[in-house]
Amino acid sequence: MKLWRWILLLVILAALAAFGWHWVAEDPGYVLVQLRGWQAETTVVAAVVVLLVAWGVLSALWFAVRWPFGALSRRHRRLSRKKMSEGLIALMEGRHGDAERDLHRASRLDVLRGPALLAAAEAASRRGENARALTTLDEAGQVAPRAARVLRARVLRRDGRASEAVNLLAPDADSGQLTPGGWRELALAALESGDMRRARAALDPLQRSGALGGRRYAVLEGQVLAASLRAAPDAAALNTLWSQLPKAQRRVPAAIDAYARQAAAFGMVLPAMDEVESALRREWSPLLIETYGALGAEDIEARLRRAESWLDGHPNDAVLLLTLGRMCVRLGLWGKATQYLERSLALAPSSGAWEALGDVHAGQDDAALAQRCYRNALALARGEAIEPLPQSARSSRLDTRPIAMEERSEHGVPRLPE
Repeated sequence: MKLWRWILLLVILAALAAFGWHWVAEDPGYVLVQLRGWQAETTVVAAVVVLLVAWGVLSALWFAVRWPFGALSRRHRRLSRKKMSEGLIALMEGRHGDAERDLHRASRLDVLRGPALLAAAEAASRRGENARALTTLDEAGQVAPRAARVLRARVLRRDGRASEAVNLLAPDADSGQLTPGGWRELALAALESGDMRRARAALDPLQRSGALGGRRYAVLEGQVLAASLRAAPDAAALNTLWSQLPKAQRRVPAAIDAYARQAAAFGMVLPAMDEVESALRREWSPLLIETYGALGAEDIEARLRRAESWLDGHPNDAVLLLTLGRMCVRLGLWGKATQYLERSLALAPSSGAWEALGDVHAGQDDAALAQRCYRNALALARGEAIEPLPQSARSSRLDTRPIAMEERSEHGVPRLPE
């Protein structure tokens, strides 16, 4: 298609040249120039050609005269771009001292001044030289004020001055002119300074900006919502905040976990149970399974029966088995607790399961085995080798191999194993 366009253009130009030549040949025009007794006669076409040639010669002469004077500026631009490239590479490689030096040199070129100073400030901040980073940002603010404010907030937050970072970004946030990076910094700084209202307010524009990927945004959202709920001073404030959250945020597992634990701490175990059970009906979550078992001793028998019914659909879930074991420990059901915890350890060893098993043996007045379990919990948390329990101390009534889940077709018909 592109070749045909070129051919068509050439045909049009050829036709225009042919018609133009005939038009000029009929009457080429006449130009007479007289100056102080000097006289020149020619046609219009020849005069135009002479003028074009003269303009080309003058342009070449002007370029030749300017070239020596522009050599220094060209060398300056070339070196500045080279230093910019080397500085950014050094910043990515972690050579922050070299990066800061090269980027300051690159900032001498006006077109690179803003980005070079911003990157130099980031390099100084990563070295821990926050005072020098702020000084560099004062210069960068004259060229790129919005980016400099966002980076200044990041430096202040890294320096433990989260409240100052919030105050710096608050005016732009209130006017809706904050950049996506600014919303992220505002959320993090507000979270660190305890300003939960601003932290929650930054979530919606940050999500709409798409500055963070889905996973990173979900983590930040969970942190902000959980911290906000944990900061509720009483049950009334907790319920008010929970009811004001958008429906999507009330389905975040970290938020449900924080609400349920805080509600149980305020004596509202039934609402906490309802929220966790509703969430688990929508989507299975190991975090909420652990939360369900940590809602206190109230109504624990009913919660144990409910949790045991989930084993049919999740027989190989180590967190569910650990939760069941802990609930049995609270009720003094040592045999059931041992079976659940041993199976949990066989599926996915964890320090929590070893600790709960230690509680089982302590409840049975077996101090030696309890101490060994507690030592294993500490060793596993430190990444060290554990000491297995004696064979005689293990339950012989439980098969700790993973249970094969029955697979069914879309019509409910069981599939044969392959």
